[in-house]
Amino acid sequence: MAHLAHYREAHPLVFVITHWINLIAMIVLIVTGFCIHFPFWPYFESLARGMHVFFGFVIFLNCVFRIIAAFFVKTAPTGGTRKQVTDYKTWLPQKDNRHQGLIWIKYYLFLKKDHPLGAKLGVPQKISYLFIPVLIIVMFYTGMCLWVPTMNLPFFAAGTNLVGGLMSMRIIHYFMMYIFIIFMFIHVYLANIEGIAPTKLMFFWKEHGGLVYDPDTHTIVGEDDLGESEKH
Repeated sequence: MAHLAHYREAHPLVFVITHWINLIAMIVLIVTGFCIHFPFWPYFESLARGMHVFFGFVIFLNCVFRIIAAFFVKTAPTGGTRKQVTDYKTWLPQKDNRHQGLIWIKYYLFLKKDHPLGAKLGVPQKISYLFIPVLIIVMFYTGMCLWVPTMNLPFFAAGTNLVGGLMSMRIIHYFMMYIFIIFMFIHVYLANIEGIAPTKLMFFWKEHGGLVYDPDTHTIVGEDDLGESEKH
């Protein structure tokens, strides 16, 4: 087994659920966003606008909940271990990988064959994932600036005036959607570059055997096939 084991402690059920909500909300927002911007199906436009607003609130509130939960829910700081720390610590530079930025970049660009061993999230993953909550909040704000019931509220009107009017705000909101789309492709790539085990764990909570890692000593201490060998 060349890679770290994937245990449920890395992604507690509450975060599996928030991840599912994010995925569904993002897909609905992208599809309805295109329908609103390009009303090629007039009969669906009104419903698309309603769904767009609703799922805009869903993804924003889900994001806020996920940020708050990071300070209360414990997760494994790395693959290959069931030991847990408060989740927010896994998003910060860790002793395991704060020195691995260049190594991870080489790995993702296929310039390095061996998978770097260390913290749960590689350095590029940390950077991209930390950027997403900011993007969601900004996207929600620009959406509120365009939504008729809220666009004239001082807090949102000030932002619209700052960028030069509703058309400018609409353009910003629209093109930020492409950032979401690009991120989704990058996210899928970074999460599955070593196989689909991380996706099975995140979406279906299915564990996968592999190397066992001790986050205290920063060393490989064995292998865990999750009892598969006993079945044969």
